[in-house]
Amino acid sequence: MRLRPTSGLVREAIANILGDRLAGARVLDLFAGTGALGIEAISQGAAHATFIDSEAACCQAIVQSLTRAGLAAQGRVLRGKLPGALAQAGGPFEIILLDPPYAATEAAEILALLAPLLAGGGVVVYEHTSRYNPPERPSGLQLTDRRLYGDSAVAFYIGQEGQ
Repeated sequence: MRLRPTSGLVREAIANILGDRLAGARVLDLFAGTGALGIEAISQGAAHATFIDSEAACCQAIVQSLTRAGLAAQGRVLRGKLPGALAQAGGPFEIILLDPPYAATEAAEILALLAPLLAGGGVVVYEHTSRYNPPERPSGLQLTDRRLYGDSAVAFYIGQEGQ
């Protein structure tokens, strides 16, 4: 299992940009890996996070991290391959975190499936390689901001009304 955990700098930047949106939010962390993004969201005030990853070892590590941090009641960990596992996610979510492996070919497809899971006024945060230009208008979403952090970049999307 090869992981590329989100750096502390990028996690902190995402939390700062989301700011008050985190307070009481329901969060969906896709390609959760270590769970660092979702756990950071809970620690910054999110009410609950659902984590999805395809690797059993990652899911077990997230459960252990939530338990050690005293956050087990605020997290739900699902094992499944995306995009199929989105059917188990529930929702709606005020914040959806998408951090696929940089070489993942299904990331754009998954991004296009997230609008129905997003609560009104919600945001999708998509971490990707800085060499990639993410789509501006995946189905039901609108790119509103993009920030670069070395080899990483973070794109922010909001739902488009009426879609």
